Amino acid sequence: QLQLVESGGGSVQAGGSLRLSCAVHGYIYSVYCMGWFRQVPGKEREFVSDINSDAIASYADSVKGRFTISQDNGKNTLFLQMNSLKPEDTAMYYCAAGWGHCWRGVFGYWGQGTQVTVSS
Repeated sequence: QLQLVESGGGSVQAGGSLRLSCAVHGYIYSVYCMGWFRQVPGKEREFVSDINSDAIASYADSVKGRFTISQDNGKNTLFLQMNSLKPEDTAMYYCAAGWGHCWRGVFGYWGQGTQVTVSS
């Protein structure tokens, strides 16, 4: 069982930066995938980025070149560095994790979310 706790959200002007963190509590298996999703009220949850146990990352086209996913050495904290933020990045951001290779259905554990608001 995992518990994921996000932090680091807030309000920022367009062009600014934020760094989201996700503290991962519980046992982490050797093959895993961790990622970030976001959701705007009234819309479906959207994939942002993920990283696997081999440290291979992938990104949605909308954030490629602006966002960077990473982990600490102990794999207990997941980060999302968000630069050059745009108003359309405004959303609730969720941390997610699962056992196995990265694919959209792997994520069985979710955090409560942290709000990111980007003003123009």
